Amino acid sequence: MKPDILVDTSAWIDYFNKPNSKIGKAVEKIIKQEKAFIAGVILTELLQGARVQEEYDALLDSMLALPVLEAELDTWIEAGRLAFTLRRQGITIPTTDLIIATLVLRDNCAILTLDHHFQKIPGIKLFQNF
Repeated sequence: MKPDILVDTSAWIDYFNKPNSKIGKAVEKIIKQEKAFIAGVILTELLQGARVQEEYDALLDSMLALPVLEAELDTWIEAGRLAFTLRRQGITIPTTDLIIATLVLRDNCAILTLDHHFQKIPGIKLFQNF
């Protein structure tokens, strides 16, 4: 299955906290259209925010229902290359987001995010149809 849209942590948080927001509705729509993907690093970021075990379990179950973009060794190496290149231009991006960006670039999909630093990464397609 070719990835369509990787939903970033910031978009998931908006979806869970404000389901009637533009982003919340966009996430709901792409889930229903079976276009939503997740990555391991996003799953980790979401799980760390759970407040109680029941919330953790429910979150894990819902996220595992989505297709996952896997990061393998070449993903980590390419993320390092991307970080190296961007830092030479004076741009510093968090490591987690470099992994996410590398997955998006590798799989030629869009990203739904509220994080503006993805705009600084050449070749990133931002999902903005909401």
